[in-house]
Amino acid sequence: MTLLGIDIGTTGCKSAVFSETGDLLAVAYEEYDIQRPQPGWAELDSLEVWEKVKLTIRRAAAQHHGEPVRALAISSMGEAVVPVTRSRQILGPSILNFDVRGARYLDALGQVLSDAELYRINGNTLGNHYSLPKLKWLKENQADQYDRADLFLHWAGFVSFMLGAEPALDYALANRSLLFDVDREDWSDGLLAWGEIERSKLPPLCQAGTPVGVVSRELADELGLPPGVLIAMGTHDQCANSVGCGAISAGRAMYGMGTFVCLTPVFEQRPDPASMIHQGLNTEHHAVPGSYVSFVFNHGGSVLKWYRDTFAALDRKLAQQEGRDIYAELIAEMPPGLSSVLALPHFAPTGPPEFVDDSAGVLVGLKLETQRGDILKGLLEGITFYEREVLDALPGAGITVDTCRAVGGGSKSDAWIQLTADIFGIPVVRPAVTEAGALGAKLTGAGGRGSVFALTRPGEEDVVLEAMQRTIAREGMVGACAWHAHVDHEGLRLQPESIAEETVCSASC
Repeated sequence: MTLLGIDIGTTGCKSAVFSETGDLLAVAYEEYDIQRPQPGWAELDSLEVWEKVKLTIRRAAAQHHGEPVRALAISSMGEAVVPVTRSRQILGPSILNFDVRGARYLDALGQVLSDAELYRINGNTLGNHYSLPKLKWLKENQADQYDRADLFLHWAGFVSFMLGAEPALDYALANRSLLFDVDREDWSDGLLAWGEIERSKLPPLCQAGTPVGVVSRELADELGLPPGVLIAMGTHDQCANSVGCGAISAGRAMYGMGTFVCLTPVFEQRPDPASMIHQGLNTEHHAVPGSYVSFVFNHGGSVLKWYRDTFAALDRKLAQQEGRDIYAELIAEMPPGLSSVLALPHFAPTGPPEFVDDSAGVLVGLKLETQRGDILKGLLEGITFYEREVLDALPGAGITVDTCRAVGGGSKSDAWIQLTADIFGIPVVRPAVTEAGALGAKLTGAGGRGSVFALTRPGEEDVVLEAMQRTIAREGMVGACAWHAHVDHEGLRLQPESIAEETVCSASC
């Protein structure tokens, strides 16, 4: 039996086939462009991305010739939603989190509900990057599309729905809307009224891993999948990354090195709200039940892509033609030691702690002898020191980070991993399986908190989950593991399968 994990990001999507023990068997990736129809706007062509998602599924399925895919799940970026009808008609583009057009509503919203009140319910403070301001803009400026839309679906829920599932969303992605009650694990009637958003336009909520349907026969034939593939609810990409790399217990943090560079610490109790609000930190559901995460992010991967397209456009073209990794070649040009270039990497709206919508980047120290490798290293240093600033503030909120587990495209670079360890001053571990988002989708979704639902009969899910929870309580979660779950006459037995640690970097290792 094999499982399919799908990961949908801001600039590209990926489909990966895994064995039930977590071995990567096939992978396919497609890139797409961010549309910028007006200054400050940023959106995705929803139909184009959906077609690219289908293409990656078809390519990954074609690469794999072993056991058939039995189940799938999707991880995705947060905040962005797609307007659709119940008949699965796509009505418009998906507005991205750093699009500025919702900012005009923040003052009015803030006058009705304070940050402290919002944080108590949702675990976030008011900001333009969440779904709510974008929905308010749509309601006011594109009323026809808003009214025609039966549902606004975050990408993991949207792709599941388009594949044949019932409309659904997990708690972690729902958190990114500003309309979710963290403690009640449901849409908040108070926040819906505050935002003037109808509950009927939002999907039902469930825990990541919940079965929500099967791939339609028509799409199964089109995508090269067997009939009856189970669709399980996926989760926010950063939560999936965390599960996929073993960041599932307090003291560990996932370090996602993709379009967004995101530090995601794991903790088990909601921290003091005042300290979190002061640092601009959120508290959200982890995909692992009973745990929480926070997101410390910046546009690091987007800045790196800007550098590639600005300083190495021809090199990129030649590398593509010859099958070479342009990023590896550019990073190899970086000089040893600290860069002579100081970079403030605020090329797009910033993340915590300030959340500045009209930020701008800065490069200082340019000279005639400056090489492009100096500029790149300055950018990577700036991106990493940005994260270090908030990392140093976490203990004040009662959150500790002893180890980072690096995933994403940037984690393939030994030089970038080492630079991160040097600046953070703590070990940075790269698991051998680097497709953590897709693996995490498989584990939390298609595997249902471990490969559970794919191995149980319909109607037995609750029994299996209860057995799994008892086992976890008795034996604990094994760190850095994929969970190979078995259901037999004795109940559930967990057998940890180690995700081998390929690289461990400490400061100046």
